[in-house]
Amino acid sequence: MESTLKDLKERRSIRAYKPEQIKEEELQKILEAGTYAPTGMGMQSPKIIVVQDKETRDYLSKLNARVMGDEESDPFYGAPTVLVVLASKERPTCVEDGALVMGNLMNAAYAVGVGSCWIHRAREVFGSEEGKALLKKWGVEGDYIGVGHCILGYPADGAVPEAKPRKDDYIVYVR
Repeated sequence: MESTLKDLKERRSIRAYKPEQIKEEELQKILEAGTYAPTGMGMQSPKIIVVQDKETRDYLSKLNARVMGDEESDPFYGAPTVLVVLASKERPTCVEDGALVMGNLMNAAYAVGVGSCWIHRAREVFGSEEGKALLKKWGVEGDYIGVGHCILGYPADGAVPEAKPRKDDYIVYVR
């Protein structure tokens, strides 16, 4: 248990990656952890889409950057793997379910030596016509909301930031 607590405290969002693809064994461990995230009533509403094809990854990056109004940047910071987390709009806890999956993915990534970062704007990307076309192409049927993009890769040299001090009033006791 102490190693789990250590991992939770030490994990950081990585915003610069080496170009090499992560190992399949690491990916499978990360994905398995994502599938064990708690979900409302245990309904498992999320889906995880694994994108490692460079052309598709770059297209997703372009769609994400377009939402920001800057198609020239790479909001995925060069990460070679993008996990798209979606959740069924039929579940009232869809966003919370997807957020818990995202947390498990990022914490598991750190535990196996892979860098990660939650990239927002999945809601806008997969609410767009281009995003809906991707879901159809990938065989994802149903009414899904984009919760987040979990980017994965090996951190570039110097890419691991220090933890910021925790704020004094983070915890409030009512006893």
